[in-house]
Amino acid sequence: MFRRPVLRQFVRHESETTTSLVLERSLNRVHLLGRVGQDPVLRQVEGKNPVTIFSLATNEMWRSGDSEVYQLGDVSQKTTWHRISVFRPGLRDVAYQYVKKGSRIYLEGKIDYGEYMDKNNVRRQATTIIADNIIFLSDQTKEKE
Repeated sequence: MFRRPVLRQFVRHESETTTSLVLERSLNRVHLLGRVGQDPVLRQVEGKNPVTIFSLATNEMWRSGDSEVYQLGDVSQKTTWHRISVFRPGLRDVAYQYVKKGSRIYLEGKIDYGEYMDKNNVRRQATTIIADNIIFLSDQTKEKE
């Protein structure tokens, strides 16, 4: 019924106890379900592959209060924003054309941590989700009709 995830990444390192080479599996997977916060932007830096970038909001909701009755209490919500980058050529073009602000999507990918220099030459850290699969759950334009 459930499929095992396909693990394709291998890391080679030398064992501390022996000099033999050990092949180790690792996994970097992210699954997000949320709403698109902005229309995608297609960027291309000279000498690098083009990338489609957009933001995705995910919400966490919970009830607060000491009441034993579940329906009483205040509902609190926290929104987390994710920066999504799509590099795969076919998916990049589809995302740029069809992802729209307000659309509800499910995506799979991996998390990437990087650094960049801002316009004031200050080193900043950035967390990005590199998407490799996007499923469109709704079209915002159809919901408004």
